[in-house]
Amino acid sequence: MTGATDTGKEFIASARHHLVVEYLPKITACVAQLSEEDFWWRASESENSVGNLLLHLTGNLRQWIITGIGGAPDTRVRQEEFDARGGRTKGEVLELFTATVNEVDRILLSFDVQRLTEVRHFQKWDHSCLHAISHVVEHVAQHMGQIIFITKLRNTTDLKFFKL
Repeated sequence: MTGATDTGKEFIASARHHLVVEYLPKITACVAQLSEEDFWWRASESENSVGNLLLHLTGNLRQWIITGIGGAPDTRVRQEEFDARGGRTKGEVLELFTATVNEVDRILLSFDVQRLTEVRHFQKWDHSCLHAISHVVEHVAQHMGQIIFITKLRNTTDLKFFKL
């Protein structure tokens, strides 16, 4: 095994760990602590609810990894992720997000690291697969921070994610 292959495998393992082991449980814990009303709450019309953020992350993960890397058809209608004001329960949205993260994990598990530098088309840009995977991990982390903030704001409680 070459150094580049080892690095690629470590990169994929790290991405999978962040998405499945770190981010998904924190997001799940936040959703569990929110009422249905708080799940769809927005401080203003220019902001997103936790529900909107999870629909958006689901769409992003599908478009960049499941479609862009996995080859599935792109059926995303991005604006609908932000326009939603309910219509689904928090359990339904979380189930959709969780299934999507698990599908992304399966794709990354079988991904040939020799293809990390392969350039593909994502949304309207051409990027390497490495860039796309890195983008998705960063994007989920950014919105997870918003979800954590909204949960703390609505519940005024410490989520105890880090025990010192």
